[in-house]
Amino acid sequence: MSFSRHIVAALFCVALLETPVCVAQDQLTPTYYDQTCPYVTHIIRKILLKAFLNDTRITASLLRLHFHDCFVQGCDGSILLDDPNTTEKVARPNANSVRGFKVIDDMKAALENVCSQTVSCADIVAIAAEQSVVLSGGPSWAVPLGRKDSRSANRSLANTVLPGFNDPLDLIKAKFAAVGLDTSLDVVALSGAHTFGRAQCLAFDQRLYNFSGVGDQDPDLNETLAARLREICPTVGLTNLTNLDQTTPDDFDNVYFNNLQVEEGLLRSNQILFSTQGADTVEIINQFSSNQTAFFEAFAESMIRMGNVRPPAAVVGEVRLNCRVINANNSITTASADARLVTSI
Repeated sequence: MSFSRHIVAALFCVALLETPVCVAQDQLTPTYYDQTCPYVTHIIRKILLKAFLNDTRITASLLRLHFHDCFVQGCDGSILLDDPNTTEKVARPNANSVRGFKVIDDMKAALENVCSQTVSCADIVAIAAEQSVVLSGGPSWAVPLGRKDSRSANRSLANTVLPGFNDPLDLIKAKFAAVGLDTSLDVVALSGAHTFGRAQCLAFDQRLYNFSGVGDQDPDLNETLAARLREICPTVGLTNLTNLDQTTPDDFDNVYFNNLQVEEGLLRSNQILFSTQGADTVEIINQFSSNQTAFFEAFAESMIRMGNVRPPAAVVGEVRLNCRVINANNSITTASADARLVTSI
């Protein structure tokens, strides 16, 4: 976006409590902050690197945070809000699972020091996701920018629209279609995010102990892997962690797809992409398994499409000064959700 276009877009903003609130969002573009905050990616990456030195899981966590934000009323930073009545952080797919909020806070604080009231929290999450993939050895992409932050969260919607650990393939496809994503290529490519990160036992222990309600094991789970997982998860409902990819757990690569081919997908929702007979996802998995470049290219394109999932046009957005609260409530001190949540990925 040129400087003049950026100024024109800003004219749609109105002053509310001395903070920027925008009625509509301009077209997303990777150059959105070129004039107003040219070092935005550098600042985010610097804080990410510092966090990564203490927590190698943070890259997978920040990528997942972007995914879980975009599926609920668009990529609008709603997942970051702490309002106790509506917060998405305690929705079923997120509770005891999503993490990385303190790192986003640190990124926001650093950006406010350099370019105040400029970079939205939703854009920070999007950039952090891309930089996390790059830091872990994956592809880069030009992140479309210019999102505004929502002024509300939607816990009830988060409970229904986010793909779950044990969702059947047709439901996963329906949830992707509902946000305008492709039900084959995008489904498979974005599932490749599980090439790194961790999951709690409770996300897959049904596959070990009671798959069909009669104390059996999932027939699509490799026996050797199942035995290893039972050592990590000796009973059901545990929050013990294990690697989503048991081979290269911290690398962003295509090994995840190799795992699916030998029934070593940790989550049922991943393994069914390959194990469902006649599914159009099988051929794509075979392609990505044999060609990492093809996976990287498809993943980058799918991330751009997912990042373009927008809130309804009539929704009023803003650039939050604190990612956890809307600007009208910015003086309220909110407790850190990180202290309350037991995290997984």
